[in-house]
Amino acid sequence: MTGIERVYNFLEETQSYFLATVEGDQPRCRVFGTALLYNGRLYIQTGKSKDVSKQIAANPKVEICAWKDSKWLRVAGELVNDDDHEVKVAMLDKMPSLKGLYSADDDNMQMLYFKNATATFSSFTEAPEVLNF
Repeated sequence: MTGIERVYNFLEETQSYFLATVEGDQPRCRVFGTALLYNGRLYIQTGKSKDVSKQIAANPKVEICAWKDSKWLRVAGELVNDDDHEVKVAMLDKMPSLKGLYSADDDNMQMLYFKNATATFSSFTEAPEVLNF
């Protein structure tokens, strides 16, 4: 299993994670639940009309954090916008509950993938494990 697959599987197991962005000099953090591994890239999804989208556009450096069974994962990297129709469809197929809010054909649905990412798996009993993708 590749590093990016391990990260994705952990996010799938936790079903939610915290995404941290910056707005000016103020950190912003919120809960997300969207994750998709598609064509070798780790994607998250949001709406372009949301503040989080504007924050990412101004500064694409973000970090996510997820916790499960006394282990946690942090992923730091840059998010890149991807307006490809197929990746939007893949996310909507994976998470049909989003179809009430978004469409692969609207201008609001935003797919973002990680670039230059560093993932760190940690726990209280083991040394951290660092993976890059």
